[in-house]
Amino acid sequence: MNQSDMLFLVLISIGLASLTLFTIQLLKPRKKDNRGEWYEGPWHDDDRPRGPRR
Repeated sequence: MNQSDMLFLVLISIGLASLTLFTIQLLKPRKKDNRGEWYEGPWHDDDRPRGPRR
């Protein structure tokens, strides 16, 4: 096995690992906690009306 064969195997393994991780991220169920996205901070809570709910 020469150097180009080793490089080919390393590149193929990196590609397969990246593809596997990307697929896992796509198939992972999303959290349903009604808190919004990560960029929606507590400053969005100031817009909702206060007081008892009707």
